Amino acid sequence: MAFPESKLTIALAGNPNSGKTTLFNQLTGANQHVGNFPGVTVEKKEAALRDNGEFFPRKSAGRIVLVDLPGIYSLSPYSQEEIVARDYLVRERPSAIINVVDVMNIERGLYLSIQLMQLNIPIIIALNMMDELRENHGSADIPRLSAKLGVSVVPISASHKEGIGELLETAVRAAFLQQRPLVQDFCTGAVHRAIHAVAHLIEDHARDIGVMPRFAATKIIEKDDLLLEALDLTAHEKHTIAETIIDMKDETGKDRKAAIADMRYEFIGDAVAESIEKPHMTLHQDRSARIDRLLTSKYLGIPIFFGIMGVIFWLTFSVIGATLSDGLAWVFAAAGEGVGGALSAAGVNPVIQSFVNDAVFAGIGSVISFIPMIIVMFFFMSILEDSGYMARVAFIMDKLLRKLGLSGRSIIPMILGFGCSVPAIMSARTLSSERDRRVTIMLTPFMSCTAKLPIYGVFAAALFASHRGLIILSLYVMGVVVAVVVGVVLNRFIYKGKPVPFIMELPTYRLPNLKTVGILLWHRTKDFLQRAFTVIFVATIVIWFLQSFDVRLNPVDYAGGSMLSLIGDFIAPVFTPLGFGTGICATAIIAGFIAKETVVSSFAVLTGVPSALALQTALPEYFTPLSAYSFLVFCLLYTPCVAAISVVGKELGSAFASFSLILRQTIIAWVAAFIVYRIGLLFL
Repeated sequence: MAFPESKLTIALAGNPNSGKTTLFNQLTGANQHVGNFPGVTVEKKEAALRDNGEFFPRKSAGRIVLVDLPGIYSLSPYSQEEIVARDYLVRERPSAIINVVDVMNIERGLYLSIQLMQLNIPIIIALNMMDELRENHGSADIPRLSAKLGVSVVPISASHKEGIGELLETAVRAAFLQQRPLVQDFCTGAVHRAIHAVAHLIEDHARDIGVMPRFAATKIIEKDDLLLEALDLTAHEKHTIAETIIDMKDETGKDRKAAIADMRYEFIGDAVAESIEKPHMTLHQDRSARIDRLLTSKYLGIPIFFGIMGVIFWLTFSVIGATLSDGLAWVFAAAGEGVGGALSAAGVNPVIQSFVNDAVFAGIGSVISFIPMIIVMFFFMSILEDSGYMARVAFIMDKLLRKLGLSGRSIIPMILGFGCSVPAIMSARTLSSERDRRVTIMLTPFMSCTAKLPIYGVFAAALFASHRGLIILSLYVMGVVVAVVVGVVLNRFIYKGKPVPFIMELPTYRLPNLKTVGILLWHRTKDFLQRAFTVIFVATIVIWFLQSFDVRLNPVDYAGGSMLSLIGDFIAPVFTPLGFGTGICATAIIAGFIAKETVVSSFAVLTGVPSALALQTALPEYFTPLSAYSFLVFCLLYTPCVAAISVVGKELGSAFASFSLILRQTIIAWVAAFIVYRIGLLFL
């Protein structure tokens, strides 16, 4: 065929866990993170076809753009992800759609397919996971299925790169020639008459907003209020539609949504029966069912989950991660001493020496030395995610979360919050209930993100060396406990109501893909390093500058005469009741508003130590074990970083939401640290 000279845009649509994002990565080399629960792809991702000639001639690859849409089950606007996908397809109208369907769950996948066909956009069905079907002695008659559906069907295995070249060539041909679906009418009887009657009535309105009449009619019968409002129908037209729907319900004896769903599944059932021979239960499904009897047990599910997390924390903070971090800290300390000695021997200006020693090696080095701990934590979390266990966590936590007025889906953003609050807050968009979404966003910042790990690591090593794993674990647990208490208050007094019904697919267990795990670790490490050399570096320079000069910008010989000491001494009394009312502590807390890692780098600069190891030796001069734990509790709970605050404002739609988050969490942090410190004084 002749390859396109103009740009073609091909959208990838499909159910969660259908392999859509894996296919996107294979085609673009974009290295998207692939997860095993809905909501990983919250917004559409766009990338050009990889220009290496693997699937398409090199000369044409750059003119083909692929858009990875959120994983959805239908085009009904029940969740933010469905709205994002539908708005893009209806308004942007890509050149073609590649609809990725898991052949092992083909009925559910085709439920979305026949809705996509009614958009009258060229569509190609990528029948994924064919290798799994073959391994379990199933088969597929591709030509018969294609004829029944009226669109091209291409068998593939995205993870093994099978059939991808044929799929891409078929998609480009369909886009280039605008080969639209041959079948768009899937209904019979009363449903058929209702859809045609409504489509005829709204035809002009639908075309005015760029929507196919048959698609719009089907959605209106399903009670799609967003589309009904966009059509701007007259009162008479609405009344006529209502009467048509009543007639259909009377004739079918079914609810309007059930009648449409039954119509679709009847068509799908016939198509699958004629073309697909599936095993009753695959080896993967049988294995998953046996594992789930234990991991999702009514009595053992939650204890096993907490046990797994406990082992992960122990390995991260007491064994593997801690050992590697201590080793990297030693390397930075040795490098700092060597560079400092060289600068001194060369007679470099003392101010420059101070900058290199205090701001660069002490400040940045003290943060970077905790990269191994962060990598170890994310390694274990990605293993749980890629294996399919995280979906089970949502299932087993549903009953517990309902006591807070939330569904099990809310646990996913909260677990992501242990990594970083920003993507965790954004992932709450996948919650179908606006109430659930707002409450989840408010509770997620209480989860202890990895940016706080450097704080925990330094203080635990300095003042709780023999119990640092237990101390850090207690902080993670405390964050969850406080979130529970706040959730109860929000549910009882502010956001009253009941959670939405919990429906989530439990994917089969799979061995984690090492490439996927590696991609996740690389992205997390890269993000951390970018923060270390941008936001944290700038904050460290500011702290060093304020500490090194007085208000007249003259260098100072001691910290007590610096601008920073004036700021810290002014704020310090606020923290005196908490046990750490010193200017150094107050200043470090202020720096933490920018990024939590800067708390450690600020201490390193303020105390004038050359490395994270030296900082561990210096901290006992400023803290007792009790005041140190009180300080850690405050750092755990007080307002998240600037990036998280801005995302909260964006997600909740107001600057006031950001302000209330700052105020609420700071007050909660102060009260919690006060209680911890005062109770501790009673026993010490």
